[in-house]
Amino acid sequence: VELFEALRIEISAHAAAEEESLYATMLANPDLRDEARHSVSEHKEIDDFFGELTELDPESGEWTAKFEEMRHRYEHHIDEEEEEMFPSASEKLSSEEEKRLADIFERRKPNEIVRAEETEPGDARE
Repeated sequence: VELFEALRIEISAHAAAEEESLYATMLANPDLRDEARHSVSEHKEIDDFFGELTELDPESGEWTAKFEEMRHRYEHHIDEEEEEMFPSASEKLSSEEEKRLADIFERRKPNEIVRAEETEPGDARE
């Protein structure tokens, strides 16, 4: 249970910091907006999985099946980011802008870890 909660906090904080840095910039760019919206919806989907998992008995087969489904969706999300979204963003953003966004991400993530520790899955995501 502790490892599961650590994973939830890390993924939630990473997603929120990513949304406030890269995705916010991508949403403002018409050429990148659809990819950013898609990724934000996947973040919400993963958060919903965490919420569902917290309601299940971690010893049950149902929990294991739900976790495997979440793992599959999360790996799919990461693959899409690395193979499609990040390369598209890199083509449209200057290296200075990429560095600025990376700095924002690094500054935001510690705050998002604290926020994730204080909230339940699904609480802060619409």
